[in-house]
Formats: sequence, structure tokens, C-alpha cells
Amino acid sequence: MNLSNIREHMKVVGADRQPVGTVDHVEGDEIKLAKNDPQAQGKHHYIPGDWVEGVEGEQVRLSKNAREARDSWRSD
Repeated sequence: MNLSNIREHMKVVGADRQPVGTVDHVEGDEIKLAKNDPQAQGKHHYIPGDWVEGVEGEQVRLSKNAREARDSWRSD
């Protein structure tokens, strides 16, 4: 997936359409999520770009369900 379409403040949702977080910015082939999001618990988290299924308007949709993504994301 080309991550160049992903912008700061976009919402990230799982394949189940449940919230995962908010984009802080893209770092290489990962998306860094904002730490002030309710799901983030005050920490930055990183998700691999290959989890991105698509970008729809102002949302990044993942190929994993939200719970799976949160269970597997990398933390700061």
C-alpha cells in the first residue's frame, strides 16, 4: 500500500470499522499514531504499512480488526 495518501489527523479504523487511533504521521513504512487518542493510553504506537487495506476519505482502514491491531502494534 502506498502510504503517501495518509495524512496527519486521519482516523485509523480496523476491518471491523472500530477505532484504532489517529495518525500522528508516517515514518518510513509505518504509521505513528497520536498518543493523545483514547485508545493510545498516553503512548505513541506504530502500525506497519502493510496492515493498511485502503484510504477512504479521511479514514485509514486496516486489514486487521481493531482489537487485533491494538494487540499487535509496536509501542514507543
